[in-house]
Amino acid sequence: MKVLLFFLLLSILIIPAAVFSLPQQQTTVETPITNLPLIATFEGGQRYQAGIYPVIVLSGSYHEMGRQYGGLMKTELNDEYSYLINTVTSQGITKEEIMKSAREVPAYYPERIKEIFTGMSETTGRTYDDIAFLYYGPIFLLLASSNSEPVPASCSYLAAWGNYTKSGSPVVSRNWDLVDTIMPLTEWYVLTIFRPTDGSNSVATWSPAGARPETFMNNKGLFITDDNCGREDNAPEIRPEFITEYYRFMFDYSDLNALEAAINGTAPDVGWIVDVAGPDEAFVLEKSTDRTVKRTGDGVIAAANHFVDPSWNLPDPPEHSLSRYNNLLRQAEEAKGMIDAEKMMEIRDVCIENGGSKFCHSELGGGKYSSNHQIVYEPQNQTLWMNVMDKDWQKVELSPLFEN
Repeated sequence: MKVLLFFLLLSILIIPAAVFSLPQQQTTVETPITNLPLIATFEGGQRYQAGIYPVIVLSGSYHEMGRQYGGLMKTELNDEYSYLINTVTSQGITKEEIMKSAREVPAYYPERIKEIFTGMSETTGRTYDDIAFLYYGPIFLLLASSNSEPVPASCSYLAAWGNYTKSGSPVVSRNWDLVDTIMPLTEWYVLTIFRPTDGSNSVATWSPAGARPETFMNNKGLFITDDNCGREDNAPEIRPEFITEYYRFMFDYSDLNALEAAINGTAPDVGWIVDVAGPDEAFVLEKSTDRTVKRTGDGVIAAANHFVDPSWNLPDPPEHSLSRYNNLLRQAEEAKGMIDAEKMMEIRDVCIENGGSKFCHSELGGGKYSSNHQIVYEPQNQTLWMNVMDKDWQKVELSPLFEN
């Protein structure tokens, strides 16, 4: 159990990735719901291609969607699994130890997630424990590959709306910043659309195949992601893992007020900075294990890896976090009234060495860090731009993909 707790403490860091490998029934037929080329189908699920990134659309029960995920991404999931297990075991951690921890990971997960895992297992040839290992694969990789404690540099957020944007509607962005040890996972990123038939919302996630997502959008125009809070804050008792609760938030809540209430009412297992947006505004929730503080802005808000609200009465934040936070606000101020998706991508593409917020294989704490993936999103029209480090931005219209 101590091994599991160490993994979960490391969950302040995580990652995603994808590749151009074709599954199952290949076809060149155009989909009737999007202009993306249809590459394959499996049991009611479809796989499209957006540039170099797979886009999978899953429909049905959670078990059925898990089967479709496994069938459409079988090659990527198995390749990623082989890479992770070989890398981790090469560092002296036995497969038995890995699987023992993997079995403990889903113990407190919602039934929906367990059903997805079960379905993925049935169509990939992997065990349920293997699928759970993939879900936390990036954490296992960080633990196995790090010779020292990782620097808590993990993600940043910038949202603009009102008189900061051309349209007045929100334009939100996030960088997922991690040590370059994680860079190999950028080979397996996938944009996944879940369209459950139980009446829940449609949900999109962006992550490495099978890995725990930290970037979520739904068909009601809601958006949620997170940043490392930069402080050790562990719950005094066992609680469900907070980031996996994002599935519940996105499946079950359809307006910003209800989403905020749900987040406020969920005590996390560790402290987090939670970034939230909807069709009309955006805000940040600074969440410790026993308190939540909301931060808003007059058309702009940013977050990095420290709690900003002065009521926390904390020591000065680390320079890497404060500089990224200040750089984002300065860049937004310089672009005030001109921010659209294109301008936001320009802001996000400035390396920290040049006055921006992006880690570009940057030196930090004796290692190299990068913005493993980035997104820019317009909640009102549900348009997403996404990339992984060292690759181009890719635009995807989510609205037609969300439709059941």
